[in-house]
This record gives sequence, structure tokens and C-alpha cells, in this order.
Amino acid sequence: MLFNIVTKTITLPDGREITIETGKLAKQADGSVVVRLGNTMLLATVVANKDIKEGLDFLPLSVDYQEKFASAGRIPGSFQRREGKLSDHEVLTSRLVDRVLRPLFPDDYHAEVQVNILLISADAEAMPDALAALAASAALAASDIPFGGPVSEVRVAKIDGEYVINPGTTALANATLDLMVGATYNDIAMVEGEMSEVSEEEVIEALKIAHEAIKTQCLALKEFEAAVGKTEKREYVGDPADEALEARVRAFAYPKIYAVAQQGSTNKNVRKDGFKAVWEEFKTTITEEEAAEFNEGLAKRYFNDLVWEASRRLVLDERIRLDGRKLDQVRPIASEVDYLPNAHGSALFTRGETQSLTTVTLGTKQDEQIVDTPLKYGYSKFLLHYNFPGFSTGEVKPNRGPGRREVGHGNLALRALKKVLPPEADNPYTIRIVSDILESNGSSSMATVCAGSLALMDSGLKIKAPVSGIAMGLISDEATGKYAVLSDILGDEDHLGDMDFKVTGTSEGITACQMDMKVNGLSFEVLTEALMQAKAGRLHILGEMNKTITESRPDLKPHTPRAIVIKIDREMIGAVIGPGGKVVQDIQKESGATISIEEKDGAGFVSIFSADKSSMDKAVARVKGIILVPEIGEIYTGKVKSIMPFGAFVEFLPGKDGLLHISEIKWERLEKMDGVLEVGEEVQVKLVEIDKKTGKYRLSRKVLLPKPENKKD
Repeated sequence: MLFNIVTKTITLPDGREITIETGKLAKQADGSVVVRLGNTMLLATVVANKDIKEGLDFLPLSVDYQEKFASAGRIPGSFQRREGKLSDHEVLTSRLVDRVLRPLFPDDYHAEVQVNILLISADAEAMPDALAALAASAALAASDIPFGGPVSEVRVAKIDGEYVINPGTTALANATLDLMVGATYNDIAMVEGEMSEVSEEEVIEALKIAHEAIKTQCLALKEFEAAVGKTEKREYVGDPADEALEARVRAFAYPKIYAVAQQGSTNKNVRKDGFKAVWEEFKTTITEEEAAEFNEGLAKRYFNDLVWEASRRLVLDERIRLDGRKLDQVRPIASEVDYLPNAHGSALFTRGETQSLTTVTLGTKQDEQIVDTPLKYGYSKFLLHYNFPGFSTGEVKPNRGPGRREVGHGNLALRALKKVLPPEADNPYTIRIVSDILESNGSSSMATVCAGSLALMDSGLKIKAPVSGIAMGLISDEATGKYAVLSDILGDEDHLGDMDFKVTGTSEGITACQMDMKVNGLSFEVLTEALMQAKAGRLHILGEMNKTITESRPDLKPHTPRAIVIKIDREMIGAVIGPGGKVVQDIQKESGATISIEEKDGAGFVSIFSADKSSMDKAVARVKGIILVPEIGEIYTGKVKSIMPFGAFVEFLPGKDGLLHISEIKWERLEKMDGVLEVGEEVQVKLVEIDKKTGKYRLSRKVLLPKPENKKD
């Protein structure tokens, strides 16, 4: 038999069915599955090297999610007309899957693992990103690769007051909460999403509903694994061990490491140098006779484990943090706006040893970003770019463009801020925020949120409310039941802790969050405590930001381009553009403004951008003149366009000519037009009639002149 197909079906809460199939496609991979919901189909494969490179002390896992344009019946719009490097959306989806999978591989498993997830059929109402982690976990279940799953992921959204699992694109547009949640049967492992200033209680409720749906999927994956016959996983050689060496490192180094951790220095380099000094001191205890057999790499691993252990015990046993702060204490904050005189908006935000210099640039419609994916083609007018150079951590590293971390951090900040931007109908600008991290020791993405909010207010753009963000940590001991929730974590605490939970929001509620768990066993009670402690921290940071600026400036900076959007009837779009674009080009040439016109929602929108008020006023007057509907009885100042024996044609509104008959020029009878009017002459006229059949306009000048006494009506 060519195929040995195994299929499993999962029923979503609303009755839709997800099918998982293996045995037909990509059979040479260690594990491969096709996951289908509606007409959306994902092919997920996983391969792990049998041989493990010596000296590796980490898991070399790579996850790539890619959407094939053919899946939606489209050809890529790139010059090469083929899929290229992963888009930001694909990178973000890859990161979501990676963050769910990575913690569940055995700690001592260091074989190179590659996960590929391909969108091979696209259905706009069955969003593929919510199925990617399920597909990856299913591929691992169909393989013999060691993995502590199953794990799965769902999208949970609150739409019209109801929580919905994996909603379609149309319904999601009306959501006030949109979360991606990854979890095992027992524990939540990853959360990321955006909200419209919702409460902490709503987030907790959403997580509970998402976890119930994930439990069903995890049970199905276990059954699928058994049906495929992959319950026994391959054997591998784990980390080398030397109990005597481990005991020797512990006996010498642990008390000294603990003492360094106890110093409570606010400078991370002081701690780093202190730990390094202990390590160098330990190496001096190795005699010449022992040097030949001394495994320095293994000893260093034991030493690093002790740094991890001592730092955690300090927090759990003494409730003291590495920099001497209380558990809920936020580091000192300094902020200022208008730091860069030529930027449209700028802010410098410093929190402890983390610093962001952020700018806001307001551009025209021509600056919008083209979005070209299999499921979406359009434009984005809000961009946020996050840069993390090596010097921010005192390191030498080449600048090779943004990596996945930069894309992920920038996206989190973008989601946090976009909820407070002016409505699109009231905002003619393309907005670009750039955060350059100048120092980093913990939560530079949250510094980006704070600096971005300050810079937006400095620009004069009318945001709904200022936004702040905070990163929370957790250190726990399953054996004793002790735990500590940490506010505003350091970089070291991120590495040493069991949780990284970032929360952003206004004074009214949460706008975005991101959580990664590194251990099992986070209860909803602890999660609730972390959210409430985060709320207190966010409000404290907002209070510090308010000392600098509390609301958007009353006006844009003098050097910021002015912009206005005029909504017009759909039928008037052609009149503004003119034959071959003649009218709009003439307006731009005459006024010096930049004009773009688009049709959406059954109406026309004319966006006008100008560097100065005079130019803007000229362009606005011309456009409004074109779209004005002539009214009988109204008086207009027109310009004579041509003279005929029977009268003159007068342009009384841009693009609208009317006949001023010879009998309507003066009360006195005129025999001929010679010398009466000149082409180009301005003349006041009154619109007296619009022909119902032809739509032609009849004008009169004499009705605006004093009537001679001897004239009868």
C-alpha cells in the first residue's frame, strides 16, 4: 500500500471540525501532518538530527511558518513573482509556535530540530495562524522525537460580549479582545494579543475559556499519537555529568555567588564582574595535575546553574532582588519630550538601565506600507519599528537589519499603541514610530510603549489616552510552594525567572499583553495576582510619564506637514480627478499641495497634504469648489470662459459653466456682445435655473444690478 493514512477529528465549541491527517504527504520527514479547518489546510513537518554536536548546551530549534500565494489563488506581487524571505506576519506566527514548543523539549536534548509549517490552502474565514501550533504539535506527535507535549494553541476573541474560539476574519473585526493562547493540558505556556482597554478580569476569563478548548485538542493529539504508534520516542545522549566536579564547584562557589547576589547593585556590570571573579577564583583551585582531566565547559555549566539557583533563592527566601528592590518596586524613571527639534514628535524614556529614544513621523498617503499576503492585499498607515543595536548592552555585534526578536518586540508595542490612535476617518496621516534602544537591562519593548506614547503626544496627534507598559516576572519553587511575582524585571531576572509577562494599557484598561512560561504549574490565582500587580505598576509608570506630558499638544509642530481629508460623494470623484487627471494635477501645480483620492465604503475621500497653510487653503478651496452642488438662487463670482453672439459662458464653480444670456447681462437691451464682456473677466452672477432635462445652468447678472426706475416688471 502506498499510503498508510491516519486521521483524527477535533470538534470546536461552535461545531466546526478540525481534521488532522498523516501518512500521505512528506513521508520522509520524521513527522508530517495536514491540518484542515474549512478550506484552510496547513502542512506541518518536523525533522531532528540523529547526531548531536558536541559542546551544545541549548536546543537549536528553528520554526518557519510560510504562506504560499497559490493557497489563495494569487501570484506574489514581488519583482521575482515568487515567495521570498518571510514577511513580518509569517515571522510573528513562527515566533508564536516557537514559544509554545521550545519549553517542552527535554532540558538535555540538544539535537538540531526544524519545524516547517506551510499554508497550502487558504480560507479567509478559517484563519491559519490559530492552527499553526496545533499542526506543529501534531507533527511532533506523529514522530519519534522526544517532546513533552502535546501542546496546542487557539485564538480567543470577545465579540459582542461573547467569547469565541478561532473566529473568522469578518467576526474578528468587531472584537474588543483578541488573544492567542498556547497551552498543554495542564498549564498555559504562552499568551499574546491586543484589547480595547479591557479589565484584568476579562483577560482571565478569556484565558480560562481558551484553555478548555486547548484541553480538548491535547486529548485528541494523545489519541492521534497512539493511533500513529509513536508513543515511544527515540533515545538520545543527554548532557554529560560529573557528580564529583559538580560537588566541588558547589562547595567552593555557591556561598561566594550568593554573596555577590546579595550586594543589591543596580549596575548589572557590577554583578557580572562579581560572578566572573568567583569563577576565575575557582579555576585557580585546579592544580597542574588536575588540569589535563579538568572539563572546563562542564564546570562552567555547573557554575552557571549555581548563579541561577542562588539568585532565585535570594528572592524566595529573603524577598530581596538582585538590585535590592522590593518585589513590586519599579526602577527610577526619567522622561522628556521634544528632545529632537526636527522630528514631528520625539521622546526619551529611561527606566533604570533601559532607555528608548523614540520618534514619530507623520507622512502622506503615499507613505503607506503595501501589505501583500495570500489572504490580504491592502495598505497599512501605522508602522512601528524597533531597533536593538549591540551597544545597548555593551556588546559588539554587526547591524544586519531587524531579526525576529526586533520584529516581535515592535509588533507588541504597535498593538499596545494602535488602540489609542485617532479613528482612521479623523486621521489623514501615515504614522511611523521608530524606537531606538540605547540601553537595555530588562523590558525594552515596554520602554518603547512608554516612549511611543510620549512621542505621539509630543507630535500633537490626538490620541485617546497615554499608554504605559510593564514586564512582570515570576520565581517559583514547586517543592516548597513558594513563589514571588516581580514587577519591572531586569534582564537577569528574565533569564532566571519562570515567567515573562508584559502588560500594556491606559488608566482605563489593558491594550496588549504577552506572556511566556518556562515552567509548568501557573495557577489562575497566581496569574490574577500578577495582573493586578502589573496594573499597579502600569499606573505608577503612567504617573511618572504624566509629570512630563499628560495629553497631546494642542497643535502639530510648525514643521509638520498639514493634512486634511474631505469626504465627497462617490459621483464627484471623477470631477475632482478630471479627464486624464487634469483637474487634480492642476490643483497640485497651482497650490503646491499633494492630493490623493480613494474610494471606500461607498464614498470618496480626498486627502490633501501641504507644508504650509497658504498652500493648504488654496487646495481646499479648489476641491470644495468642485464638490459644491450648485443651488438655485445662490450668488457666485464666476469667470468668463467664452463669448458667443447670444451671450457668454461663465465658470461660476470649478468645472461648472453656465450660460449668461445676452438678455441677462444688463437691464438695458443689448444688440450684440461686442465690448460688453472680456474672456477671463470676473463677474458676479446668480443661478436662476437648472434645466431638468439637460442639467444646464442659466445665469443672470442683471438681477444683481439696480433696476432702472422706468423699467417695468
